[in-house]
Amino acid sequence: MIAVEIIFRAFVSVVTVILLLRLNGLRSFSKMSSFDFATTVACGSVIASTVISPDQSVLLGIFALVGLFVVQATVARIRTHTGWAQSLIDNEPILIMEGGRILPDNLRRTKMTEDDLYSKLREANAYDLDRVHAVVFETTGDVSVLHGDADDTVSPELLSGVRR
Repeated sequence: MIAVEIIFRAFVSVVTVILLLRLNGLRSFSKMSSFDFATTVACGSVIASTVISPDQSVLLGIFALVGLFVVQATVARIRTHTGWAQSLIDNEPILIMEGGRILPDNLRRTKMTEDDLYSKLREANAYDLDRVHAVVFETTGDVSVLHGDADDTVSPELLSGVRR
C-alpha cells in the first residue's frame, strides 16, 4: 500500500512541475543566475519531501511548488526591469584566466585552485594554455572557457560585465 502512495505522490509532484514549467517557461530551471539555481534545488527538495514523507500532505507540496515558481517568476521579472535588483541578486562573473595567463587574485576570489582550473580546461578540450583566450567563473558557478587559435580574438561583448 505504501508503494502505491509513493507512486501517486511522485506522479502528482511531477505533473505539477510540468504544468508550472509550461506556465512559467523553461527559464525556471535554466540556472542563468544563482537565484535560479537555488530555486531549482528548492523545488527538488520539495518534490523529494512530498514523495517520501507520509506526514506531509500532497496539497502542501503543490502549494510549496507553486509558491517557489511564483517567487522565481517575480524575481526574474524584477531582475529584467531593474538594474539595481539584478546587481543585488546576481553574482558577478569573474575573469580567472586571460590571454593564456592565470589571474591569481581572481582565482583566489573564486576559491578555485589551479587544479580546479586545469580540470575545467581539460573538460573544454583546451590543450594549450597559449590558445586559451579567457576563462570566466560565471554567476552560476559554471566555468566558461574561450579558446581557439592564437590569432583569434574574443569579442568585447562576450566579456561585458565580467570583473577583471
